[in-house]
Amino acid sequence: MNSTYLDEVRDPLLIAEDWMKNGKDVAIATVVETWGSAPRQAGSHLVIDAEGNFHGSVSGGCVEGAVVAEALDVIGSGKAKMLEFGVADETAWQVGLSCGGRIKVYLERLG
Repeated sequence: MNSTYLDEVRDPLLIAEDWMKNGKDVAIATVVETWGSAPRQAGSHLVIDAEGNFHGSVSGGCVEGAVVAEALDVIGSGKAKMLEFGVADETAWQVGLSCGGRIKVYLERLG
């Protein structure tokens, strides 16, 4: 198996396209900005379907769980959201970044 094939298998955008072709409702989360130490760089993606399945990464741990939960709302409403996570956030104790950084994630429904 060559590395190009592996990259295509793991590419969240291709996964999202495949899910949509199979009739699934899909949202995509994209890291649009980072400050300090952040686990993923700007441009990283997480795709989520209406059943809560997901592929890719925007951070890890509790942050991704929170993004998946928000994605279900975005899929239902069709309204995009901007999410922020970090140690300075009021939710820091629940879903903050232990690395001390902050991230901004744009979440939208596809299709």
